[in-house]
Amino acid sequence: MLKIMEDVKTGFSKQNSSYLLIPLLLLFLLLTTTGVNAQDLDVPYVPTPEKVVERMLDLADVNSGDYVIDLGSGDGRIVIAAAKRGATGHGIDLDPQRVSEARTNAAKANVEDRVMFMKANIFNTDFSNASVITMYLLPTVNEKLRPVLLDELEPGTRVVSHSFDMDEWEADKEVIVTDDQGSGTHDIYFWVIPAKVEGSWNWQTEERNFYMTIDQEFQKISVKLSDSQGNNYRVESADLRGKRLNIRATNGGERYILSGRVEGNEIIGVQQHHNAKEKSFSNWRAGK
Repeated sequence: MLKIMEDVKTGFSKQNSSYLLIPLLLLFLLLTTTGVNAQDLDVPYVPTPEKVVERMLDLADVNSGDYVIDLGSGDGRIVIAAAKRGATGHGIDLDPQRVSEARTNAAKANVEDRVMFMKANIFNTDFSNASVITMYLLPTVNEKLRPVLLDELEPGTRVVSHSFDMDEWEADKEVIVTDDQGSGTHDIYFWVIPAKVEGSWNWQTEERNFYMTIDQEFQKISVKLSDSQGNNYRVESADLRGKRLNIRATNGGERYILSGRVEGNEIIGVQQHHNAKEKSFSNWRAGK
């Protein structure tokens, strides 16, 4: 119980929405009078405003090709809204009353053939096949969930969180939505699961061998590049988004543009070579 209230207080410090106070205080009174403990309810139920739901789905660019999984799905509104855009998916919630309510709402919205809702603990559930993960949890739950998302989701999977971030894992995008009454704002955080690229990579061209070392912290990377002729390249930019890796590096009059997708222990793509006299490109395949 103390843990729930601690998270709620933390949430107030990040969420400038005063209307949340009354339902959360009512929840606290309910829990203290009914004997429900913190293990029975990881996150208090506070519905996400419809305007915020739509902005979350916009941010993740949800479309008919997506499978959306909502963690802590409540009355099902996020999954149902995604289904109205043509997506499929399911919601996970600990509260059987909310699961029942979500199923009823899906039927009313005529999308029950594309979605489902289940009573389950998100930490005991496989959601690795999602293309989009949505959630409105609490800071400590997000912190506990972060390594699961990074380890189990495919690179390129989109993750959207209402109100709360992932601590050291900085969001790729953050937007603020003002509610329709103008009485509060809502933070929305968006991430793309990055491929694991840290380590040493190498590849060979007709002229030389290349050696690349990547240090990684979530989606942020730093790159060192050298070749078998003793050249050390100045890396102008190095970007990782999901599986896509793009690097630009120079050495005097030479410039290399490397672009590829990460597939396990390989990077497969194209390599441009620019020098003072000519430009060329070739297939690029780097390995560990």
